[in-house]
Amino acid sequence: MRISMLRRVATVATTLGLTSLGLLGAGVTPAQAALSDCPSGYFCAWKTDNGTGSMYKTNVNTATLGTWDNTFRSVMNRTSKIACLYDGANYDDTNGAGVIDPSPSGSEWGGPGSNSVSSLKFVPTERECVLPAYPEWNASTAPKAAGFGDLNADKKSDVLVRDQAGRLWFLPGDGSGKLVGAGGWNVMNALTRHGDFTADGREDVIAREGSTGKLWLYPGTGTGAVGARKLIGSGGWNAMDKLTAFGDLSADGRSDLLAIEKSTGKLWLYPGTSTGTLGARKLLGAGGWNAMNKLVGTGDLNGDNRADLVAREGSTGKLWFYPGTATGTLGSRVLIGSGGWNVMAQFLAVGDFNADGRNDLATITNSSYSGEGCSGVGCLVLYSGKGTGAFNAGSPEDANWWGLNGAF
Repeated sequence: MRISMLRRVATVATTLGLTSLGLLGAGVTPAQAALSDCPSGYFCAWKTDNGTGSMYKTNVNTATLGTWDNTFRSVMNRTSKIACLYDGANYDDTNGAGVIDPSPSGSEWGGPGSNSVSSLKFVPTERECVLPAYPEWNASTAPKAAGFGDLNADKKSDVLVRDQAGRLWFLPGDGSGKLVGAGGWNVMNALTRHGDFTADGREDVIAREGSTGKLWLYPGTGTGAVGARKLIGSGGWNAMDKLTAFGDLSADGRSDLLAIEKSTGKLWLYPGTSTGTLGARKLLGAGGWNAMNKLVGTGDLNGDNRADLVAREGSTGKLWFYPGTATGTLGSRVLIGSGGWNVMAQFLAVGDFNADGRNDLATITNSSYSGEGCSGVGCLVLYSGKGTGAFNAGSPEDANWWGLNGAF
């Protein structure tokens, strides 16, 4: 029998840097434990540390526990969702919440992480114990018409995020979020956006299916949601890395896709076509691109009306700017970050979030990050563009971008 390792998640941070994850010790393994009475599909609790005696069970959110208040000593979660345990009634997360992972088979159990459990609820993802399913994204209204980074044509830069349950959320830039994919998105091992591949004036999403290597185009609808998908690559795309929807590099008025070939380190351009598919690929870089562990199609960063590329060098943490050219190639690279960029887990090309007419960059940090007012995993750091291909110093904005499964 395995014993659960129970976690406790902190409440929503009112100031930067307060959100953190930690581990609490599990219950003590007894010589024998009669836990088999907990039925499938239920959360169960006992007043003893060995799962014996009278048993509490529920599979619905419970705001108060009545005579079971502050009595949980052993717990088992046989539901399909995460169980959140709160010290206060009515899901009061002032002191955070205990996080009990699902164990439908009933093979895992342990202590509740607190001796004062007063309410509990069931959620699809860990962050929903103390936060909304999606993080908060805010952007200013740009003076120009809808363009790069704007999925719903409201002149604000937008973000899409995928949560741990495989749902897709649209963040329109006003702090809110909208569910645009009810599930199943975790089967995709690459997601990228930016570029109108269907020639309808709306940004689209491209996704690679991990199990098959197929490439799918999800057309934008102008609302932040995506339409019915279209197969644009019948297989073999698992041989490619860093798939990046780029904008129009080939200067034919159609959006293009970049990808690095894993086995050779070559950089390939896949041009968009008039039918919404991808044309014959063109070699952009003869080798060495495996040294880059992030590619970001940022749109126009230097004001020449051509799409540009930003890449991070894995071994050094340097950030490089590659300008697009009139010949459909990339120009000589320019160093725009001398090091330290390996503390970023994700890069988001978000267009002009501060409405100054220049494209910007957003990043989400990993555990190595330490900044003013925010440290560790899940800090959103914003970098405003200078209009030269480089960025101004980063500004930590929000500590609650953790517990996701991708943002783009």
